[in-house]
Amino acid sequence: MTNRHSNTIVISIKKPVFLNMLFVVLFFLGSTQFIKAQNKDLTWDELANQYECPEWFRDAKFGIWFHWGPQAVPEQGGGWYARHMYMKDVGRQKFGKMANPYHLQTYGHPSEFGFKDIIHAWKAEKFDAEYLINFSKENGAKYIVALANHHDHFDLFNSSYHPWNSVNVGPKKDIIGAFEKATRNAGLKFGVTSHDDRFLNWWQPAFGADKTGEYAGIPYDGRLTKADGKGKWWEGLDPKDLYGPAPEDRTPEIIEDIKKNWLKRHIELVTNYKPDLLYNDGFNFTYGDYGKEVTRKLYNNSLKDNGKIDAVMLLKKQAKGTVNEVESGGSNTLRAYPWQSEITFTDWFYKKDRHLTHNARTILEMLIEAVSKNGNLLLSMELKPDGTIPDEIKKSVKIVGDWLKINGEAIYGTRPWTVYGDGRSVRGEAVETVGGELRNATESQKHGEHFNQRTTATPAFAHDEVRYTTKGDNFYITVMNPKGGEFVIPSLGKSSEVTPGNLKGLIQLYNGRKVSYKQTNNGLTINMPVVNGDSYPVVLKAKFKKKH
Repeated sequence: MTNRHSNTIVISIKKPVFLNMLFVVLFFLGSTQFIKAQNKDLTWDELANQYECPEWFRDAKFGIWFHWGPQAVPEQGGGWYARHMYMKDVGRQKFGKMANPYHLQTYGHPSEFGFKDIIHAWKAEKFDAEYLINFSKENGAKYIVALANHHDHFDLFNSSYHPWNSVNVGPKKDIIGAFEKATRNAGLKFGVTSHDDRFLNWWQPAFGADKTGEYAGIPYDGRLTKADGKGKWWEGLDPKDLYGPAPEDRTPEIIEDIKKNWLKRHIELVTNYKPDLLYNDGFNFTYGDYGKEVTRKLYNNSLKDNGKIDAVMLLKKQAKGTVNEVESGGSNTLRAYPWQSEITFTDWFYKKDRHLTHNARTILEMLIEAVSKNGNLLLSMELKPDGTIPDEIKKSVKIVGDWLKINGEAIYGTRPWTVYGDGRSVRGEAVETVGGELRNATESQKHGEHFNQRTTATPAFAHDEVRYTTKGDNFYITVMNPKGGEFVIPSLGKSSEVTPGNLKGLIQLYNGRKVSYKQTNNGLTINMPVVNGDSYPVVLKAKFKKKH
């Protein structure tokens, strides 16, 4: 209404209308603040304090890793070919003993044909990311991981800050970009790995020279300069950008610039390709705070895109805000927090002079072991230099895939039981082991977890060895090396402190056939059906009623 005694106009608003308008204003202001909060980058401590391993990672259990790059080109010489090709004596690193003689015979002297030229020879001419991802998905992988760079300091993505990358040199392809697109199209999670932090020391041999012989004193190609490339295929590129500066030129200022360059490259990697997972191959964050800053960017990107931190950062060290990675091994215990085991078929890059460390049996054993202990398994499926899968590797992965099609419900989306299993090795009884294996067998063998993997040389499990997983009220018993006849599982006795209670309706998962059993106070006696010859692990499924 209008006040006749004043020039001021007063508008009367009914209370409900006023409250509604106030609510709209407050909602708008609140939404604005919420958006600002969502757009604000959190500090590392803020992110680490709220971090929990994403459920997708816990449910996925099995991933395939394409640990692939120019070091796949030579057919012999181990997984550190780029370093060992410059070394007459590889010391204790015997896996690289063939690199130098093979290089001399195949390519010539490293003063004339160095690793930069191996990169140039890598064409990845049959690389088909869509096929590789679909093959992996068909055979059970729930997430895909690809190598972004190795110790050789070569980027496999479209790097704005490093000219030695797969778009400029070698394949002339964005390898990570192709993997990322194909993985997203397949509906899988995508990760990348970086192993670049040690390249300066790793490349030291590239600056040496033969001490005797025809080429004595002639420097290897690590000492070439940009000017030396005039008229050659690498004209315009500086070898120093690949191998690093000569050891005598590495001042603190230059080292700091290298770290800053690493930061720029990896911020670009996590920003442009939006990985769900990042693994830095080290026991701590790469270059300290620089690596932590990349992880901060990874997590903030995920927080903005998903409303929560749905990404995974893997380190070999157990550190707050990250997930622990175990190289070529597994956990000795059932862990409270999720973790990951990583294994590969030969030397991380495919070589014909090495026997396969793994086959379908050992891959399944490593997978089942990891899942029973609250972990995942990441399998490196090495590729030929042209980008195709070697037949012997393809065969093993297909067997694993077939097993998972039948038994996957005991793996995917499961959670561990109170204990991970039973059997001779679990009880600490003497078991047969092989040299270099530190599997969880006895107290004296529990000295480490990295490189304690089961391999093709590892003796078979005892016939009473079992592992447990659960899902809802389903209880899964995986018999690792089944044999027809009776065996006893003490931990599942009715009086056991860890028993799931009364088990009901024990069946073989692969055919639904009932399995004869008897549960007493002292244990669960299972009468396994006859197994013809060697068998892959067999999953038994039961319902259980927890003890009160």
